[in-house]
Amino acid sequence: MRGAKVSTTDPVATARPIPRAPWRASLALLGPAFVASIAYVDPGNVAANLTAGARYGYLLVWVLVLANAMAMLVQYQSAKLGIVTGRTLPELLAERMRPRARVLYWLQAEIVALATDLAEVVGGAIALGLLFRVPLPLGAMIVGGVSMALLAVQDHRTQQRFEAAIIGLLAVITIGFLAGLVVSPLSPPGIASGLVPHFGGPDTVLLAASMLGATVMPHAIYVHSALSRDRHRADPHTHVPPTAVARLLRGTRADVLIALGLAGLVNIGMLLLAASTLRGRQGTDTIEGAHSSIVEALGPLVGTAFAIGLLASGLASTAVGSYAGSTIMQGLLRRRVPVVVRRLVTLVPSVALLALGFDPTMSLVVSQVVLSFGIPFALVPLVRLASSRELVGAFAMSPWVKAAAWTSAGLVIVLNLALVWLTFSSGV
Repeated sequence: MRGAKVSTTDPVATARPIPRAPWRASLALLGPAFVASIAYVDPGNVAANLTAGARYGYLLVWVLVLANAMAMLVQYQSAKLGIVTGRTLPELLAERMRPRARVLYWLQAEIVALATDLAEVVGGAIALGLLFRVPLPLGAMIVGGVSMALLAVQDHRTQQRFEAAIIGLLAVITIGFLAGLVVSPLSPPGIASGLVPHFGGPDTVLLAASMLGATVMPHAIYVHSALSRDRHRADPHTHVPPTAVARLLRGTRADVLIALGLAGLVNIGMLLLAASTLRGRQGTDTIEGAHSSIVEALGPLVGTAFAIGLLASGLASTAVGSYAGSTIMQGLLRRRVPVVVRRLVTLVPSVALLALGFDPTMSLVVSQVVLSFGIPFALVPLVRLASSRELVGAFAMSPWVKAAAWTSAGLVIVLNLALVWLTFSSGV
């Protein structure tokens, strides 16, 4: 398949509209986007959302709404690439690079994947400490062990089991993070005002950049193309009729809208909970401090539900992160490493940092800064490939969608560069 391109005379490239498939058929296509959506409710997002709500109330609700809309657009394009071409985003990039460039590209992607994994393992370890007073290094090893068990059930033949396990954890995350809203007094006027784009000073601009920039995760972009390809095209070399491709893409759009919509509600719910419960309280600049304030304000039951949601977030996100890292390595280096083995190897840095006493909150901050550098390397190629008629034929982005995609990519990149500069200039 090296260097293969889709001709404009290929049936896939000349697809025409077809009658909609029954809703049950579309329902059966759901799954891959739910796995990718875990990246949007990982411990890094928890920290950012709680900070925004605790410091500025409902002010930045609009940022999460905008970020979620952008995430839907980006994730659908990644899934589309996998379905239409039968190849993952890393594989498509490898076909267009010289060997040395492929290795260098893989190195930056690998560093970003490791940084993301660090935040996810640390978040799970913090949750175990909150629930059972488990020391952070031991908690990290437990999180790694459970994630290896999750990954052990995943392969091309059993992907739906993996998806079911991740969806189950997503349900726990949703309940755990939103349970407090049942007893927390929300302000409808405050929420309405937060939907109007505005800032409250330089600090809110920095925080908004962090929230928006951290939403579009590079590893989620890479992995969604693999998840959709593996689920819907077990043999990527087999020709898929255009009617089947169109049906798969309709199901994928529903998958993305539902999964990312749910993730967006969880994120917004966390900010609302922090705005109504943590506003003005001291010590909410860490996850542990925020949890303590939630317990104090809403009771131990809600605090326990929150900690369980955080644990589920760490477990699910680190499993998905390891899957993404394996996808990146296989696509760019053309070397397949068992994903469970990779999980074991990449766990070492997280455990080592925590064992050495590295501050867990600082780990989350540093990981987000490192992640920022990898976003352009994933977003720019994605938009170029997904809009190429030579590659995806009639399924290329329309001019309006292409403009929205480039605008989203440019906004995320600029805000992340600003975030990196402001982070370092402030002495972090």
